[in-house]
Order: sequence, then C-alpha cells, then structure tokens
Amino acid sequence: MGKKFEAIQSEQKSFIENQKIFFVATAASEGRVNLSPKGTDSFRVIDKNKVVWLNLTGSGNETAAHLIQNNRMTIMFCAFEGKPMILRLYGNAHIYHRRDNQYDKYSHLFPKNPGAGQIIEMEVDLVQTSCGFAVPFMDYKEERNTLNISG
Repeated sequence: MGKKFEAIQSEQKSFIENQKIFFVATAASEGRVNLSPKGTDSFRVIDKNKVVWLNLTGSGNETAAHLIQNNRMTIMFCAFEGKPMILRLYGNAHIYHRRDNQYDKYSHLFPKNPGAGQIIEMEVDLVQTSCGFAVPFMDYKEERNTLNISG
C-alpha cells in the first residue's frame, strides 16, 4: 500500500543514494508529457525537501523547455534489486545554467563531466512510496561512458 510523506525520510534518502537510474517527468501546459531516464552519478539529496540533479546532454532539452513554462516535476526511483519499492518525489523545479550563481553553488557536488548541461533544483512537497512488487529484478552491469569522453 502506498504511503505519503511531506519530506524525504532518512531511509528514503539512503534508498535514493543507492539507485543507478531515476526517471524525470515534466509537461508544458499543453502537449505531451516528457519522461526521461537519467543515470550516472548525477543526483543529490540536499535536505529533506530539496534535491538537485545534473542534467546531461541527451536526445533533446525537453525537460528544460517544459520548466520554463511550467515548473511541476515528478522524479521516480524503482528498486531493481533488494526490497521492492517505488519512490516518487513531487514538487516544483528550477533550472540553472552555467552562467547562473546557483549552478556554481551545486556544481561541485558532481564529478566533472563534459556532458554537463544544466543543474535542476527541485523543492519537494510530496514523497510517495508504493510496493514495487511488479518491478522486475535487474542486474546492473556498468555505466555507459559516452558522455564522459570529451571531444
């Protein structure tokens, strides 16, 4: 059965820190919802109601485009090993580019990466967990290094 929390609990923080992949969903006022898988060492819990992640280059910049118009965001983590769980973070996000002071405030939290685009900060107003019983077990093999290789 799902549970709702107003903030990230310590055991949820540990769960988040152990995940290899997370999913980000955004939507403009009209049009389609964008759902993107994210990986590498690119996510940090700042406090019980704030997270940041390093947005790396990819197939598009739809997340950033959506946030300009509508700053609602959902982030989802799934347990692919160990105890089953799905954890969703809901809130409002802000996007910071290299030219912004907030980018510098958070950039030191992440390994240097030539694929770094923006840093996204989300104020979490709801944490929701659910069972995750239908999520399959999957083995982690390794990170892809394509975004870590400079020109």
